[in-house]
Amino acid sequence: METVEMAGIGAFWSVSFLLVLVPGADWAYAITAGLRHRSVLPAVGGMLGGYVLLTAVVAAGLATAVAGSPTVLTVLTAAGAAYLIWLGATTLARPAAAPRAEDGDEQDGSGSWVGRAVRGLGISGLNPKALLLFLALLPQFAARDADWPFAAQIVALGLVHTANCAVVYTGVGTTARRILGARPAVATAVSRLSGAAMILVGALLLAERLV
Repeated sequence: METVEMAGIGAFWSVSFLLVLVPGADWAYAITAGLRHRSVLPAVGGMLGGYVLLTAVVAAGLATAVAGSPTVLTVLTAAGAAYLIWLGATTLARPAAAPRAEDGDEQDGSGSWVGRAVRGLGISGLNPKALLLFLALLPQFAARDADWPFAAQIVALGLVHTANCAVVYTGVGTTARRILGARPAVATAVSRLSGAAMILVGALLLAERLV
């Protein structure tokens, strides 16, 4: 039975990794963080915290209640979409370019690190699409009659997805900085594109739920 459980986790890992490779709001924020700051760890850490939170919600069985309530889901969608639109508009208004080496990172103070982490947490934790993805995908790879408790399997699967996100988003942010650091004009254009992507994702979420 344990071999079957591990096989399910392995199968989920491959599916999760492919999904993480699809660009979205998380990618956009990782790129923006890579261009604007010396370290992408606060931003990525915040997004990972959001996925850990969603894992806990699904493991506790609360996601089913949320998904089954149109009012709650609509409010959650509107809040997440509005947050993405606001963050995208802020990025468009202040497009990022990679800081010069001699500048240091004046935004690396504790408050700024916390602020970046909170933004990342909001992007992943307030995303109703991510909640429904966890609700629909994770249980398919967990067995009710397995040796592990069902909630423990959900936690293991959620942590696998979070680990995939850690690798991909850290790589995306770091690569954006290294490749675009010497190309300020391109870096600014990519930052604006990331901001536009956040606005588009937010608008699509609102349109799907409210229209």
